[in-house]
Amino acid sequence: MPPESKEFKGDSLRETTGELFPGQTSPRPQAGEGPLADRMRPLTLEEFVGQEDLMGTGSALRRMIEEDRLSSVIFWGPPGSGKTTLARIIARNTGSVFLSYSAVTSGLKEMREVMSKAREIRYRSGQRTILFIDEVHRFNKAQQDAFLPFVESGDVVLVGATTENPSFEVNSALLSRSAVFVFKQLGEDEIQRIILRALERDPELSSFRIDLEKEAMDFIISSSDGDARRALNTLEIAALMTSTGENGRKVVGIKEVQGALQKKHSAYDKDGEEHYNLISALHKSIRGSDPDASLYWLARMLEGGEDRRYILRRLARVAVEDVGMADPAALIQAAAAREAFDFMGMPEGDLVLAQLTVYLAMAPKSNSLYVAFGSVLRDIREKPLFPVPLHIRNAPTSLMKGLGYGAGYEYSHDMPSKVSQHSFFPEELGERVYYHPSKEGREKVIGERLKEIREKIRKARGKNMSNVQRPTSNEEKGE
Repeated sequence: MPPESKEFKGDSLRETTGELFPGQTSPRPQAGEGPLADRMRPLTLEEFVGQEDLMGTGSALRRMIEEDRLSSVIFWGPPGSGKTTLARIIARNTGSVFLSYSAVTSGLKEMREVMSKAREIRYRSGQRTILFIDEVHRFNKAQQDAFLPFVESGDVVLVGATTENPSFEVNSALLSRSAVFVFKQLGEDEIQRIILRALERDPELSSFRIDLEKEAMDFIISSSDGDARRALNTLEIAALMTSTGENGRKVVGIKEVQGALQKKHSAYDKDGEEHYNLISALHKSIRGSDPDASLYWLARMLEGGEDRRYILRRLARVAVEDVGMADPAALIQAAAAREAFDFMGMPEGDLVLAQLTVYLAMAPKSNSLYVAFGSVLRDIREKPLFPVPLHIRNAPTSLMKGLGYGAGYEYSHDMPSKVSQHSFFPEELGERVYYHPSKEGREKVIGERLKEIREKIRKARGKNMSNVQRPTSNEEKGE
């Protein structure tokens, strides 16, 4: 038998049989009392499906739950991967007071009252409180800071669930006091096990006497994107929409499933981590000259509702960072794409983004300009800001001429080689070589031209134009 848990609500403390939410009178909703996903939620670790890396026999998290030694944790993973389900299982396997709140509906004042009560309970009885916060990323910094003294003192064991990267959404002080467990998207086999179990065990579904065709099963699985809740919701709606046949059974086919699903949901948050994951995938696919993968990631962003102008800005960045001087026309194409998109509007304008994406993916690649500019910035930031040499200063007044401004300047067009004998760098800095053209595309021709120019400079100035070491930091590699 699991240890008896206690659940606190407001000023009352009542013993329960492990139910997670106040007022729940049975461990699992009965037929018709809630959605299928809630009715089929596992109650024990043995029933829990997925997350083998976290919940396998002997794993740290499983032992913490089984031995009722849970410390503050953050469950991070996609929707429908089992975060809230595991919290409910913890509620049934702990002798602690177990409280559950949602960051969507709970405020700072309420949380402070709850945690103060938890401290009082611990002082009176020595019993700790496990506080489950769903969607903890929705709490702002001030709300998250309010947990710190109670977590530090051990009055509260925090269990936070989030779909967002806690590195971005949970403040560092709270994060450092919590173990982060990463939940993975459920696999197809795991979704199928969940569906089959629902067909077999749920009283309401079994009363329908359902035959789920394989094509319909496969479609539910592929459309769920690893989200068990979405798969079960689709199954339930499809079953309700299906008419009973003459044999008293319901045959749920792909038409019924498609009708229930209507439109596949895209797991995309324009302000969350998936936003950065997808734009990174798009950028790197173009950089890797893969037009097919590039179009795939572009379409994922478009279907997710991403701001088209944001994508256009990022594609313009690709044009200068990764294509660069290997095809200077890439930047012209990016500018033209923006104008064409504004002219055409949506949805036709999405084809403009698709064309620009393929153009950039197929263009020759060079980051030489990007690396060169990074080298220049590093010199400026790390070395003194030396004065402009007198000979290349303008001298609009007689006073400035008298101070030597412009003295000795050689007009390059008048020089036999079209280059000056004098350096344009500050004398203290010395001659520098930042730009190293690649041999890709148009830049190969540019490189040959630059080689001629640098040879003329060497002869005119009598200096060896030695190369400087190329930058190797991740930032300058475009990571």
